[in-house]
Amino acid sequence: MNILITGVHGFVGSNLVKALSPHHTIYGLDIISPEKEGVVETFTWDNLDDGSIPEVDAIIHLAGKAHDTKNKSAADIYFKVNTGLTQRIFDWYMVNPYAKKFIFFSTVKSAADYVEGDILTEECVPTPVGPYGESKIAAENYIISKYSPQAMSIPSHSFTDSVLFPDKKVYIMRPCMIHGPGNKGNLNLLYNVVKKGIPWPLGAFENRRSFTSIQNLCVVIEGLLSKNVESGIYHMADDEALSTNELISVICEALGRKSHIWRINRDFMNALAKVGGWLHLPLNPLRMQKLTENYVVSNSKIKSALSLPKMPVTAKDGLIATIRSFKETK
Repeated sequence: MNILITGVHGFVGSNLVKALSPHHTIYGLDIISPEKEGVVETFTWDNLDDGSIPEVDAIIHLAGKAHDTKNKSAADIYFKVNTGLTQRIFDWYMVNPYAKKFIFFSTVKSAADYVEGDILTEECVPTPVGPYGESKIAAENYIISKYSPQAMSIPSHSFTDSVLFPDKKVYIMRPCMIHGPGNKGNLNLLYNVVKKGIPWPLGAFENRRSFTSIQNLCVVIEGLLSKNVESGIYHMADDEALSTNELISVICEALGRKSHIWRINRDFMNALAKVGGWLHLPLNPLRMQKLTENYVVSNSKIKSALSLPKMPVTAKDGLIATIRSFKETK
């Protein structure tokens, strides 16, 4: 299969190239076009209009503006990149007579900034907060409106194979936090805190969060490419959700040291966070909420679609592999 991957030089793109290139021919599309091992040729976005990109069977659209947790990025940048580039590549896909599968990497943040109830499923009514999630849901809606216009009058999660384009498949993937060896995201920040021996003071909060191991994600993408899976929106997560306390224990296990978790009274810590908000300190009510909230994501739909009884890598094993990669690169 000939596959075009946008954002091919990023973390997820690089891992997909390693996983897919032994069995498929990979082409890249990015803002720059240096050579990359496993990629036959990389094109720039200008090449979409000049006819130089060869025939491809599938497109994996990864390119986008990542979530800026420091809130320094202007809102229009998110919409220009996350929505605008998606519109361009999807329009190209829809008029391409050879490409039969399109996989768009959205995010669970397009569905919900926080989870109401026990678990986030595809049936939720999207309520994104902020330009990152809003730009992603705008991209999702554009895809659905072009591929299956009748689906815009029903809940978006109900869209499936288009009656107008029966030879084309479209998959909107909503992964929660993706991690793996070489990743430098939020896990790396927590790793550095634990590595310094700083005790975790929020042990009294037993929240649970879902993660996505890059190994599991690559297996799912290979499944979507190789199997006859119905079009639709699919959430992506590991099978197990972990508490922050469990995550810290996993980090300590990977480091070969004992964890230090303080279970300080919850009311006291919430009061401390309020004071931090008044004084503009790192621990404030918003950060406290993010550190202690539950965010559990269902992966039942994608496992059912691929006939996977379980994800091949457990959440703990995937996290240990990621943490050990931090240790090896220090």
